[in-house]
Amino acid sequence: MSTQLLGIAPYFLVRDVVKAAEYYRDALGFEIPRFWGEPPVFCMPERDGVVVMLSQTCDASVIRPNAKARGDESWDSYIWVKDADALYAEVEPRGAIVAYGPMLKDEYGNREFGVRDLDGYLIAFGSTAEKK
Repeated sequence: MSTQLLGIAPYFLVRDVVKAAEYYRDALGFEIPRFWGEPPVFCMPERDGVVVMLSQTCDASVIRPNAKARGDESWDSYIWVKDADALYAEVEPRGAIVAYGPMLKDEYGNREFGVRDLDGYLIAFGSTAEKK
């Protein structure tokens, strides 16, 4: 059977799509290929083949990050990376809003860290921990 599935993209409702996309670019190293709408209402920042869909809403009450809805630290997206520590060292000084720094998650064998975006979505970046 040939490969058919190429990726998955979270779809986040945001207050201001331009500011949100600029945060993904400036703090997290994504590129902004384009905006849709005039004024802009939609964007798909991309980095290394990973896409995050951002859609502006006029009703901020519909912006519901998982952690806010559940009252815990549930992720809104988990992005697999080659080296979580190296990526953290890149994005932290660029102004990423750090939710938690790099840590080993023994229960599933990953090294990961988490950031929040401007609308409160929690995005974890994780890599398989090295076996010792």
